[in-house]
Amino acid sequence: MSKTISFDPATLREKQMVSTPSIPVNQYQGDIKKELKLYGKDRLVRVYYDMLLIRKFETMLDTIKKEGVYQGIQYNHKGPAHLSAGQESAAVGQAMVLNPEDQIFGSHRSHGEILAKCLSAIWKMEDGDLVSVMENFMGGETYKVVEKHFTGNSVRDLAENFVLYGALAEIYAKKTGFSCGLGGSMHTFFEPFGSMPNNAIVGGSCTIAVGAALYKKINRKKGIVIANIGDGSLARGPVWEGLVLSSMDQYKTLWEENKGNPPFMLNCFDNFYAMGGQPVGETMGFGLAARVACGINAESMHTERVDGFNPLAVADATGRKKALLEKGEGPAFLDTITYRFSGHSPSDAMTYRSKEELEAFKAQDPIDSYAMYLLDNKLVTKADLEGFDSVLEEKMRKTLAITVDPVLSPMVGPSFVESVMFSNQSVEKLDDREPELLQKLEDNPRVQQIAKRNRYAYDESGKPFPSARLYQYRDAIFEAMVHRFVIDPTMIAYGEDHRDWGGAFACYRGLTELLPPSRFFNSPIAESSIVGSGVGYALSGGRAVVELMYCDFLGCAGDEVFNQMPKWQAMSAGVLKMPLVLRVSVGNKYGAQHSQEWTSMVASVPGLKAMYPSTPYDAKGMLNYALRGTDPVVFFESQKLYGIGEQFVKEGVPQGYYEIPEGEPCIKREGDDVTLISLGPSLYTAIAAADRLEKDFGMKAEVIDLRWINPLKYELLVASVVKTGRVVLVTDSAERGSYLHTVASNLNRLAFEYLDAPPVVVGSKNWITPPAEMEEYYFAQADSVLDAIHEQIIPLKGYVPVHAYTDGEFFRTSREGV
Repeated sequence: MSKTISFDPATLREKQMVSTPSIPVNQYQGDIKKELKLYGKDRLVRVYYDMLLIRKFETMLDTIKKEGVYQGIQYNHKGPAHLSAGQESAAVGQAMVLNPEDQIFGSHRSHGEILAKCLSAIWKMEDGDLVSVMENFMGGETYKVVEKHFTGNSVRDLAENFVLYGALAEIYAKKTGFSCGLGGSMHTFFEPFGSMPNNAIVGGSCTIAVGAALYKKINRKKGIVIANIGDGSLARGPVWEGLVLSSMDQYKTLWEENKGNPPFMLNCFDNFYAMGGQPVGETMGFGLAARVACGINAESMHTERVDGFNPLAVADATGRKKALLEKGEGPAFLDTITYRFSGHSPSDAMTYRSKEELEAFKAQDPIDSYAMYLLDNKLVTKADLEGFDSVLEEKMRKTLAITVDPVLSPMVGPSFVESVMFSNQSVEKLDDREPELLQKLEDNPRVQQIAKRNRYAYDESGKPFPSARLYQYRDAIFEAMVHRFVIDPTMIAYGEDHRDWGGAFACYRGLTELLPPSRFFNSPIAESSIVGSGVGYALSGGRAVVELMYCDFLGCAGDEVFNQMPKWQAMSAGVLKMPLVLRVSVGNKYGAQHSQEWTSMVASVPGLKAMYPSTPYDAKGMLNYALRGTDPVVFFESQKLYGIGEQFVKEGVPQGYYEIPEGEPCIKREGDDVTLISLGPSLYTAIAAADRLEKDFGMKAEVIDLRWINPLKYELLVASVVKTGRVVLVTDSAERGSYLHTVASNLNRLAFEYLDAPPVVVGSKNWITPPAEMEEYYFAQADSVLDAIHEQIIPLKGYVPVHAYTDGEFFRTSREGV
C-alpha cells in the first residue's frame, strides 16, 4: 500500500517557505439573542446550576479533608482530593454541547469534568433511558440507595442525585460507588454517560482516548472522544505520541473504505501551573499552549485558545471542533484557559504563587461572572440564585450523610477485589457485524503456502525437514491471528512495520492481502501510543493486538504496560473489559539494547496475564486462547524460535482450532532423576542438558516447559519435584531478579521435605547482553545446567565443570554486582 505514496527528490529539494495557520485567541463574542436561540433559557440557567453544584461538591470534599466535618457530619477521608475550584466553567461549557455517546477522558483533577459530563447527559436523555441506566448499572446497587433515601421531583433530579452519590461513594471507597470504590478519587468515571476513565498518570489519558476514537472510527460508532489534560502534561512523551497517532496521514491516503481521521480532540485545561512549576516562563518554552499543535499536521490541529472563564465560549469552541471531528477532519486541539483557586492538593501550601495573583483571579470567579450574565439579561432573579444555593447545600449534606453511613454505604471485601482482577470470559466476537476482508481466506497466498508445509519437524526417518518445507513458529502465530480476524470484526492489529513488511519477523506476511488498512496498519515509532491506544480501543469494546518489536522497548511503554493495561478492569470493578494482546518479541544477536528478556518485570505486575510459548504447537494454542479472552495478555515470543518446527507433538500442529489450557506447564520429556524447568527458548537448552545427562551420566531428566507466567498452576511442578527430589530452573533472562527465582522459592515452600538440595536457577549473566559473537558466554548453555547440578545438587562422576557455579563464585559476583 505504501508504495502508492512516492517521493520526487526534485520537488523535495525546491526552495520554499512553510507557514502555519494563525492561532485564534479568545475570539468568542457573546450575543444573548443567538445564545437564547441556540441553547434556550432553561439550558443557559442550568449552566449556572451545574457550575455551582461542582463548586459545592468540591467545597464539601475540601472541608471534610481539612477539617473532618461538614454541616455537622464527621468523616475521615484518608484518600486524595485534587480539586478544580475555579475551573467549573471550562468543564461545564465543554460538556454542554456533548451528547451521551461523546466521551471524555480526564486526569486526576477530574471531579468537575465527571459531574459536568454526567449532568449534561442527564439533560439530553429521555426519562426511560435514564431509569434503565440507573437500574441496570452494577446490578442496581447504587440506584437502590438513591431511590430509597433521596427525594426527587423528577427522573432527572433522581438521576442527578444518583450521579452525586455514585461519585462521592466512589471517592470514599464505598461499594455503592461507580466502581465499587476501587478507582477512588483520581479514577472515578461513569461510562454510560460518556464520562470515561480518569488517569492519575499525568497526560496518561491522551493515548487511551486516541484508542477510543480509533474504536469509534473503525467500528463506525457515534460520538467524539476528548482527552482532557493539564498544561503541565504537555511535556510528556505519551501526549505527543498520542497526537502523532491521531493525525497519521494514512487515515486519508490509504484507508479507502473508511477515510478520515479518528474523532479525537485534545483539550488542555490550561490553569498555568503543574503542581508548583509554571509551564509558561519556567518549565516550558511554548508561551501559548496552543502552539504545541503546530508541529502535528498541516492544519495545526485547528488549534485555538479559548477563554475558559466563559462557559459559553468553551461550548462554542467545543461545538465547532466537534463538527470537524464528525466529518473526519480532526484531530483538534483546544487550549482552554482556566485557573484553580485551590492548591494542587489539600496539603499544598501554595508558596509558589502570590496572594495578589490568587485574589486577582478570584475577583473574576466564573460562577460569579456567569451569575451576573444571567441577571443582566433577566434570565434569573437573585431569589432564583439563592434558591439554587439552598437546594445544593441540602443535596451535599444528604449525599455526604448517606455516603459515610457504613450500613447504607459499606465497603467491598478483599474477595471482591480478587474477583475483578480478571474477567476470564470467552468471547468469539465482540460485534455481530461481518468482518471486513479483502479476499477469501482460502485465496490468501500465505494460507496456501502454509497448507503445503510439514507440521511436524521430522520426516518418518527422523530427518529434519528443510526450512522451506517446514511449518514454523511464525506460521503458528499467523494461523491464530487469521482465525480470529475472520471471526471478530472489531479485531485490529498494528505496530511498527506491519503492513507490506509483514511484521518485523514475517509473522504477519499475508495479512496485507487479507485485511483492509483500517484493521491492519503501520503505527508511528511510538511505543507509548501503540500500547496506550490499544488499551483505549479494548476498554471501548474492541479487540486489539499490538506489538513491541523488541522486549527492550517495554521501557518505552512502561506506563502503558504496567499502569494502564493491568488496572482498568479492577479499577472499574469489572465494568470495563480489556481484550488486548501485547505481542513482545524477545531479541538476541543485537546487543545490549535489543536482546533483553524482561519477563520478571511483567510477572511482578498484578492484573496481567503473561505467556511465553517455546514451540509452534504451544504458540498457536496459547495465542488462540489469548485472542478469545477478555483480559490483557503480554505474549512473549523469542526471535530464536521463529524459524523452528514442532519437535515434541509428533502429530504436528493441528490445522484446526485448539487452545492450550490456562496456566498449565507441560512435560516435554519424562524422567525421574532431576527436574529441569524452563521458560521460553531455554527449553532447548534444558533438552540439550537432558541429552548429556542421560548419555554421559545415566541420569534421566524430566524437562518441563512452564509456558505460562501468570496464571501458573504449580501442581505438575510439585509432583515432578516430589518424584525427582532435585530441580534446576533454566532461563534466558539475567539470573538476578529472574521470574524463575519466584518459581524456585515457591517450590522450596511447597516441596521442601522432598528436596535433596535447594532449587537452583540457571540464567544469563548479570551483564549487558554482548554482541552475537559472545552470546554463548552470556546465555545459559547445557554446560551451565550440568555445572549447576554438579556443584550445587549432586556430583556428576568424572564431570569437569566448564563454568564455576560454586558458592564462592556466587559471593564474588554478588559482591561485584555482576
